[in-house]
Amino acid sequence: MSPLRVAVIGSGAFGKNHIRVIHQLPDIELYGIVDTDFPKAQALAQEYSTTAYAAVSDVIGNIDAAIIATPTTTHEEIAGRFLNAGVDVLVEKPIAATSAAGMRIAQMAEEHGRILQVGHLERFNPAVTALERAITIPLFFEVHRLSVFTQRSLDIDVVLDLMIHDLDIVLSLTREAPQEIRAAGISVLSGKVDIANVRLSFASGCVANLTASRVSTEKVRKLRVFQPGEYISLDYHRQEAIRLAIRKNEPISVPEIGFESLKTERGEPLQIELASFFQSVRTRRKPRVDGHQAAAALAVAEAILAKIKEHADLVAETIRRSR
Repeated sequence: MSPLRVAVIGSGAFGKNHIRVIHQLPDIELYGIVDTDFPKAQALAQEYSTTAYAAVSDVIGNIDAAIIATPTTTHEEIAGRFLNAGVDVLVEKPIAATSAAGMRIAQMAEEHGRILQVGHLERFNPAVTALERAITIPLFFEVHRLSVFTQRSLDIDVVLDLMIHDLDIVLSLTREAPQEIRAAGISVLSGKVDIANVRLSFASGCVANLTASRVSTEKVRKLRVFQPGEYISLDYHRQEAIRLAIRKNEPISVPEIGFESLKTERGEPLQIELASFFQSVRTRRKPRVDGHQAAAALAVAEAILAKIKEHADLVAETIRRSR
């Protein structure tokens, strides 16, 4: 089996992680690193014994797949160039600057018969995989994703930075779009929304409460889902999922709560994600997170941000009237 030739586009924090993992994977050739900041790409290429390039056009025609880890606003243009050239693509989340752009990328991949996977990393968390096997009829979600403040990704709101991971997972488990969205959020340390709280209601009767913050004093990554007769508590960071279910003791039939750890095979989600992508490239199998799914999650995120603005305008008007 000949190695897949892969280029990583972008040498920032996300790009560096992809490069590190690709360098460790068997049967994958890191053909090169592309970045408009050529000295930065050169330094990283030297570290990983590969070649630096300043433009996408320098690698087109020489690679089988591309990893796009550039600013979100560039995703549509760069992904389009690769897809049009017959190159399979993994693009970091969010898929694009808008859900409409995300749909255009997804449609472009279909038209050209290319694999398009989107980097919703938490879908490859072993605990999420275990949850997917255990899900029956989800009725209620409670999700918290909190991070301490950093200078990373301050060009986008916390909904697109952090919450979109959980939106993608909730949508994949409910398999439906929300019927109603309520949301509130505020800016604290950046010019964007830093804390957001969202309530999604679905036609099936399922409800999801999600909270995301990037100004917390601690790092929390947890999800709880309630379904008939049980609930499952998931810790993304620990890669653990625990099922709490009602049991009846025979012959008295006294109910009690039983605890069970769901079976997980721990691993680095990024390595699992990339291995899955490259397997899709080889087999032409539909990727775990395709462009349509990613665009759907982004559309919900956009609707949430619109609701946050609507709420903020209402609060501002209330304050104005009280003066």
